[in-house]
Amino acid sequence: MNYFFTSVLQLLLPFSLLSGLLWASQLWPAQRNIPDKALHWLSLTALCVGFLLWQLLTPNQSLKLALSLLYASVLLFSLIAVALNRRILLYLAQIGLLLFCGIFWAQNPSLSAITTTEIINTDFILNLFTITTALLFCLLAANWIAVLLAQSQHALHYLRMLAIVLLIFWLLLPLSGQILLSLIKLQLVDLDKGLLSFVAKTLNLTLYNNYLIAIIILGITLLFWVKVQKPRRHAVKQQHDLIEKRQKTALYRQARRITLSGLILALIVISVQCYWDNIASQPPRLSEATPLTLSDNDQIHIDIKQVSDGKLHRFVWISDEGKAVRFFIINRLSDRLSLGVVFDACLLCGDQGYVMQGNQVVCVACGVHMFIPSIGKPGGCNPVPINGWQQTETQVIIDKKSLEEGLNYFSTIVKLDVIDPVDGTKLINTEAKFKYSYAGKSYFFASEQNLNQFRDNPERYLTKHNQSKVTEE
Repeated sequence: MNYFFTSVLQLLLPFSLLSGLLWASQLWPAQRNIPDKALHWLSLTALCVGFLLWQLLTPNQSLKLALSLLYASVLLFSLIAVALNRRILLYLAQIGLLLFCGIFWAQNPSLSAITTTEIINTDFILNLFTITTALLFCLLAANWIAVLLAQSQHALHYLRMLAIVLLIFWLLLPLSGQILLSLIKLQLVDLDKGLLSFVAKTLNLTLYNNYLIAIIILGITLLFWVKVQKPRRHAVKQQHDLIEKRQKTALYRQARRITLSGLILALIVISVQCYWDNIASQPPRLSEATPLTLSDNDQIHIDIKQVSDGKLHRFVWISDEGKAVRFFIINRLSDRLSLGVVFDACLLCGDQGYVMQGNQVVCVACGVHMFIPSIGKPGGCNPVPINGWQQTETQVIIDKKSLEEGLNYFSTIVKLDVIDPVDGTKLINTEAKFKYSYAGKSYFFASEQNLNQFRDNPERYLTKHNQSKVTEE
């Protein structure tokens, strides 16, 4: 839900704020006969037409280039419409902006796919409600900025023009990147690292739309408070005539409501975007894995009572070379004990692991929900089973050989203090340049000469190495 609300605001808020700025002058006392409802329905119609129009077109680079150039023309035409302040021109600018807004919406597959099924389910209803709420929020923002500027009359006229120029310039930046990208793909412009860097940076600017809009709203609200609300409050205090004082009090309260509305709008936009950036968009985090070590007979022993509650219990074993092998155990059935003992990785998605959300096990990489009774069976996005594990009345037993089968599924290397078996040099496994595996164990060396000596006669140095370890103990 948060994704749809945030994304709709990213897409529509710049256009809604620009629309309110375009029509603000038409709400000034001399021109109060703007047909608000007609304008709103016209904007909604243009948005829907743009969305449907993209569905009928066959996308290609030439079409994208043509639409981008036409969109740039509409933005520049909006400046002309503001400068001339002719209603027919403002209508045309409004239609053009919302038409392209609908096209951009249609190009985003995530925004248009509000459900993953062909039936009306709970997700569909919630997502549709979220999108509708976001649309109403954008409409409210457009009306707020228009009313604010109308209340200030000519006091903030310069601010209106500045905000329009800033918004159009901001919208033109990613558009310039899109035009340049289309020209490169059509081989009309030579490929260059500098151009590609410019394209990448400008196209990503749309991700900051909500932050820019929140800053603009806060800035306009602050200036309105200084230029309009404070003078009106001062006028109320200076007025002694009761009738005039009531009228000025009403104007002051109206300005105060506008200021408060601006602060609330900005707070909502910033809160929604920050929540998405820092929480909602982040992948699920794996629970802490319990570290385990091998016993003297190269086995790991886990108490069954610890893992029989139906929750996901994550463990990690560090191999000799420092590779972290994660695995988890889960009781797959609620009515009896049926343990699944698997590596925390799958053949399709790698080692990003699995998390438990409610009563479901979910793959972090692809978001697939596991059928818990199938955990421990190979295939699909199921976690890779651990072979050869044993279960007694009180323990789960996994031997070293079974754990080593999972070494290739994981990439995390843990720093370990190791000793060169040849000359006893203390090393860190991740920093040692020379490594050699012998009898299923990895050894690290301070030099290539030590490696060669060990390779020629490993038993000699292993005996010496083991004796030194016993001495240290």
